[in-house]
Amino acid sequence: MEALVCRKLGDPTTSVPSDDNSPVVLSKNHPIPTLDSPTSVRVQITATSLNYANYLQILGKYQEKPPLPFIPGSDYSGIVVAVGSKVSKFRVGDRVCSFVGVGSFAQFVVDDESRLFRVPDGCDLVAASALPVVFGTSHVALVHRAKLAPGQVLLVLGAAGGVGLAAVQIGKVCGAVVIAVARGAKKVEYLRSLGVDHVVDLNHQNVIENVKAFLKERKLKGVDVLYDPVGGKLTKDSMKLLNWSANILVIGFASGEVPVIPANIALVKNWTVHGLYWGSYSMHRPQVLEESMNELLSWLSSGLIRVHISHIYSPLEANLAFYAIKNREAVGKVVLVFEDKTMKSKL
Repeated sequence: MEALVCRKLGDPTTSVPSDDNSPVVLSKNHPIPTLDSPTSVRVQITATSLNYANYLQILGKYQEKPPLPFIPGSDYSGIVVAVGSKVSKFRVGDRVCSFVGVGSFAQFVVDDESRLFRVPDGCDLVAASALPVVFGTSHVALVHRAKLAPGQVLLVLGAAGGVGLAAVQIGKVCGAVVIAVARGAKKVEYLRSLGVDHVVDLNHQNVIENVKAFLKERKLKGVDVLYDPVGGKLTKDSMKLLNWSANILVIGFASGEVPVIPANIALVKNWTVHGLYWGSYSMHRPQVLEESMNELLSWLSSGLIRVHISHIYSPLEANLAFYAIKNREAVGKVVLVFEDKTMKSKL
């Protein structure tokens, strides 16, 4: 099978996967994974989503460091092509999606049936490939951790990225007043098309002044939930907008700077700080993940949420896909498509 194999750590944007010196090389004859248990399922991958964590993992800068060589990749969708002797939930031909620690940048992947989710009829498989990590992260953070309620004010930083777009949509489904922070006219325009209540363009607007003006206009006291995948100075500024008893969701540090949340102010204002590493839920709270994914797939099927695919590439164009991730070019998700060899990348 074809597979993108990380043979050494480095920047995958600097060379094409057909170059033997590239950190990530396209192998044409990689072994097809075997069914390793009676409840395992082999899936032929239709599409697999790229996340910033995948890029960091290839650089060697992610918290989980698999031994070399490894096949990167996390969330995916595809068709069941083989099942173990005790598999009861799926059969050959079923459409499924899921996520793995590594391994989805390939034509086939094997996973246990307990980790697979059936993609409802009518749902696009490419869109489903980009659902688990970003929408799963935002859903667990907002619904299970912050318990976002109707009428609360949600402030989403990095709102045009994968988890950010998921967060603003989930916020609207929950009935919150959603304020989105992004950079650039194209991203602002798309966020407005999603029905976001207010958008701050960091290219020419100050987040503190702008959000305070909006809150005053709407007669709102402040922000109840801060969704933060960015970190750095933007986090520090956003904390000046928080209500008493606000929830802070620490999702990531795309800015490269880990913010300092002052414990004395958190004490006085009764803030709750939630660290959210979504991947660890598969080990500690798998039932939460299952409930979350089933609700998200139901929302996707009914049109309550939509997965915006910004860029589509073939495996041979993986360097371009990672470049879009690295340089924040994507509005939404970047995916690799294995099934349709005629599909061309789009910018």
